[in-house]
Amino acid sequence: MSTKVPQNTEDQEIDLAQISKKIGNFFDRVSTSIFKSIQFFVKNWVTVVILIVVGFGTGFLLESYKKSYQHQIIVAPNFGSTDYLYSKIELIDAKIKEGDTLFLKNIVGIQNPDNLKKIEIEPIADVYNFINNKPENFELIKLMAEDGDIKKVLQENITSKNYTYQTIVLTTKNKTSEEKLVKPFLKYFNASDYYSKIQKESYENIQLKMRKNDTIIKQIDGLLDNFSKSTNSGAKNDKLVYYNENTQLNDIIKTKETLINEQAIHKIELIAYDKIIKESSITTNIEYEKITEKYLKFILPVLFVLLFIFYRSFIKFYRRQNSLLGN
Repeated sequence: MSTKVPQNTEDQEIDLAQISKKIGNFFDRVSTSIFKSIQFFVKNWVTVVILIVVGFGTGFLLESYKKSYQHQIIVAPNFGSTDYLYSKIELIDAKIKEGDTLFLKNIVGIQNPDNLKKIEIEPIADVYNFINNKPENFELIKLMAEDGDIKKVLQENITSKNYTYQTIVLTTKNKTSEEKLVKPFLKYFNASDYYSKIQKESYENIQLKMRKNDTIIKQIDGLLDNFSKSTNSGAKNDKLVYYNENTQLNDIIKTKETLINEQAIHKIELIAYDKIIKESSITTNIEYEKITEKYLKFILPVLFVLLFIFYRSFIKFYRRQNSLLGN
């Protein structure tokens, strides 16, 4: 009859003792590190306090200096002038980066060009208006989305440039007024001989369409009036077109309704078409700060203290190694 040899209990006790010893050593090291950290700050508390005060003060001053203001102009580029607007903004942004204040002051008309930090343009994504009653735009988006993400397609430059509204964002160092900043830019954007001619022709074409539509609507009203009179009196007139079916009368009424809707759309178009780049909303002096700039008064004190700790640790390490080498 075989017997099982029991597991050596002494080995288990040795393993548990080693584990307990390692755990004890770990906590001892942690306690020693905490004590040394406290001892370091106690010995250098004056320096640490000075660094915190200096860091807070420097951060506060930098926040005040780096504070900037944004000004947003929502515009609708008319007559296919979106690319023209984008090119103008790219030109102005390049001049800002170059520090060409003469261009900004004499050509654009900005009174205080040194105050201007940046200009950019962002499309207002309105895909529903983009494809509304425009089957070709819907088919274009479908075609482009076959090889990629639809969200990415809608944000791509080729698509976003064709949205009705665009937001021009101006960033300045200090507060300013609409008269000093926004109006000169809008005047500059609308100073185009080529698009001014297109604007004039487009405006006159719409007015011509409206006059024609008014004439047709009057003719339809006269036709309907004569039809109503003939129906009520029962009299027959050889000069009057007689309708045997109500569907023909319905077609005429629908045509009139379509023309009235067209007239309403044209009236709105005339309001927007008085400028090449038509502004719809202007917001000025929005205080703007980056996250890193907003909390500088808290970031810098911590950074200064960490650099001081690193410096002292480096000096201590250098001296230790120097002594080991016998120098």
